[in-house]
Amino acid sequence: MLKRQCDQVLKKSKNLQNELPQSSHLPHIGIDCRLSGVRHAGIGRYVSNLVQELLPLLKSKATLVLFFFDEIQQREVIGENTPPNCEVVFAPVQHYSFAEQLRLPSIFQKAKLDLLHAPHFNVPIFYRGKYVVTIHDLLWHEHKGRAVTTLTPIQYWLKYWLYLFVVKKAVERAAKIFVPSQTVKNAIVNRFSEVENKTVVTYEGVGSGLKKASPVPERKKKILLYVGSLYPHKNVSRIFSAMVKDKSYRLVIVTARTAFVDRVKSEIMELGINDRVELRFEIPDASLARLYHEAAVLVQPSLAEGFGLTGIEAMALGTPVVASDIPIFREVYDSVANFFDPNSSESLLKAIAKSENRLVSSQDSIKLLEKFSWKSLAKQTLSSYIEVLSFRKE
Repeated sequence: MLKRQCDQVLKKSKNLQNELPQSSHLPHIGIDCRLSGVRHAGIGRYVSNLVQELLPLLKSKATLVLFFFDEIQQREVIGENTPPNCEVVFAPVQHYSFAEQLRLPSIFQKAKLDLLHAPHFNVPIFYRGKYVVTIHDLLWHEHKGRAVTTLTPIQYWLKYWLYLFVVKKAVERAAKIFVPSQTVKNAIVNRFSEVENKTVVTYEGVGSGLKKASPVPERKKKILLYVGSLYPHKNVSRIFSAMVKDKSYRLVIVTARTAFVDRVKSEIMELGINDRVELRFEIPDASLARLYHEAAVLVQPSLAEGFGLTGIEAMALGTPVVASDIPIFREVYDSVANFFDPNSSESLLKAIAKSENRLVSSQDSIKLLEKFSWKSLAKQTLSSYIEVLSFRKE
């Protein structure tokens, strides 16, 4: 059923790609790329791969205006030379800041955009142009309070209420809302029922840098891998408690964000497992692919998630995945992962024992790569751009 729906969407995308106008004025489509690249974790992957796949699809039919924070970010995403159907604007404005709300609108307006794509909820509330937005999750609606922040109470609650206001305005005013899963769409519609018809599910994919990586000669036994941030809802502590019970396991943590790192380091020291835990930061795809290939198991212990990209990446490279038994992972990982109770260390250890040394079959890997593709996501996204700009021929 899901495959048939995806095929129908992609067929529609292919038809719509040929309906961009052939006129003297090429539409200018802007993408806020300030959160692109390795340093911005999952959102960074989303923005980078979206841009890289959109450029060849647009060709000479539209101009893509990319707003980067700096030249380093530009080089990481599109290289030093700007493609012919592309313009680059540098917008060194910190995300989640007052400057973002006050300065970005004029930067976007100067570019004379026909459409802006904000790839995260942080759309400037004073921007009056037409835009689409990507909402990756509503986790901060559901997980709030002192435990989920390193800010002071005053700073946190001010930022939290501003977050609620910005998200509300973003989804109300957006012409289209992109989400990474049906689970996230359900969460959005439950809170903002009026946006259901303009919300589009676009599944994420596996980057070419990972797919091209060569496998290592042999996987390392008893090596667990976790890839992601260290926020409390990620539930990494569940892995630590399991390692206290079974001292045969080692853990490699790969993260692109420093939030909660000190707290995690203190926890592993207190538990006496610091000699069995390794932290790695902002590593390139080639290094990440090697870690996927080496690991006995990738562990996804989250209590809540918007998609679960790292599990898909691991599976595509044949690495077994054990994941917490929550709706989003059931939707995305289907029957390929082994699931466990995220509140039980014993359940996690049983899932690991069942999974290690049982590689994901090549057939399952191929199916995953067909279902979860950045190219497919870009085609769906482009179809929505066209629909919003009313470029379809009557």
